[in-house]
Amino acid sequence: MITFLLCLAALIVAYFTYGRRLERLAEINPANPVPSEKLYDGIDYVPMPRWRVFLIQLLNIAGTGPIFGAILGAAFGPVAFLWITLGGIFMGAMHDFLSGVMLVRNNGLSIPEVTGRYLGNGMRQFMRIFSVLLLVLVGAVFLLSPADILYGMLPSIPHPVWVWGILAYYFIATLLPIDKIIGKIYPVFGIALILMALCLLGVLLFGPYRIPEMTTFANAQLDPHKLPVIPTLFITIACGAISGFHATQSPLMARCVRNERECRAVFYGAMISESIIALIWAAIAMAFFGGAHALAEALAQTGNSAAWVVNIISNTTLGVVGGILALLGVVAAPITSGDTAFRSARLIIADIFHIEQRTVWKRFAIAIPLFLVGYLITRVDFTVVWRYFAWTNQTLATIVLWTIVVWLAQTRRNRIAALLPALFMTFICSSFVFVSDQFFGMENRTLAYAAAAAITLLIFSIILIKIRRDGRNNA
Repeated sequence: MITFLLCLAALIVAYFTYGRRLERLAEINPANPVPSEKLYDGIDYVPMPRWRVFLIQLLNIAGTGPIFGAILGAAFGPVAFLWITLGGIFMGAMHDFLSGVMLVRNNGLSIPEVTGRYLGNGMRQFMRIFSVLLLVLVGAVFLLSPADILYGMLPSIPHPVWVWGILAYYFIATLLPIDKIIGKIYPVFGIALILMALCLLGVLLFGPYRIPEMTTFANAQLDPHKLPVIPTLFITIACGAISGFHATQSPLMARCVRNERECRAVFYGAMISESIIALIWAAIAMAFFGGAHALAEALAQTGNSAAWVVNIISNTTLGVVGGILALLGVVAAPITSGDTAFRSARLIIADIFHIEQRTVWKRFAIAIPLFLVGYLITRVDFTVVWRYFAWTNQTLATIVLWTIVVWLAQTRRNRIAALLPALFMTFICSSFVFVSDQFFGMENRTLAYAAAAAITLLIFSIILIKIRRDGRNNA
């Protein structure tokens, strides 16, 4: 319990301390014009109140990530608490805040365009393809998974009906102005997501459960050699610690903030909130099953189904209310992230080809092919492809971190806050390629880590050369 409470306190305090330090680093100025003011179009560039933008951002970046990922990551043991806390404060929230400010100051452009401005045209072209494919894949998965769950609950309604019903909602939500559906409904779901976490926090604090303490870095997985803490834990828990998917969602709210002063609450605050949700779910998962190793055994018996864990914990600890909240977690949350994934993909394509989005038929022209591809993905077996999503997500986060490093360097600000996380995540993503059975699966871990360190040093050298070149060109 002490480890958990210290981590919870650290996350809360960080919002008021490290969050303010990052504000000073970014030189936040509420007098600076923002995209919703300069480029208002009534569709995507729409100013909204800070509390509303915060709740929408939280739901956009969350989905089931801070729930499912935290549960699977908790099987490593209490060391997951440390990663969620330190990762959330110094990596994830920093990543979301500084990239959010960077997006606001670049007119709310999509992340591939902003990345290209700082890392070059080659990276821009790569990120355009990479981001659209990732977002369509996310949208497709978040189309199929809630449809499967709803069909399991109400088998009298054919599965295709659920798929087409969710797809129809996605289509409408993607095309309508952001303040019509997303701006009105999402804050409600965001509040419900927070209430779910608070209810479970109450169970942890006042219930009969014992939260394990972090006395060692011991790995509680059934096969620690196959799933080593470094790097697997840092890939398993993405949302809740750091996630590249957030950078694809942040442009939506970068186009809606009313001044720069709101960025800390919207971007840093939403990520800290997500980390708190992840911390609570990791704690309740370990406590409910009597320890991390017991959780790992339970997951192994159910095919690593985090959804099963959510249902049994919610229904057991919270009764009818828990069942409703579980439904929200495994159905509503992925649906809300799915439609904003498609919306983000539409905006990326619009930015690539400079297609204004006031005109309805132009939004249709972009959205229809996206949804067609998304639907076709649901008709094939993409289980193997999805296995690589977690690594891809963290790789995207790493690219954005290096973009922040270059942005800070070009604006002559201290880049250490982003540089250290960029180096760490580069090593994690590189070592996962060598260690994981999904890629090379090297048995010689010393050699694998050495290769990852070499790649990290190479990328750092390339970035350093670019920064120096940019400095000479701007001198």
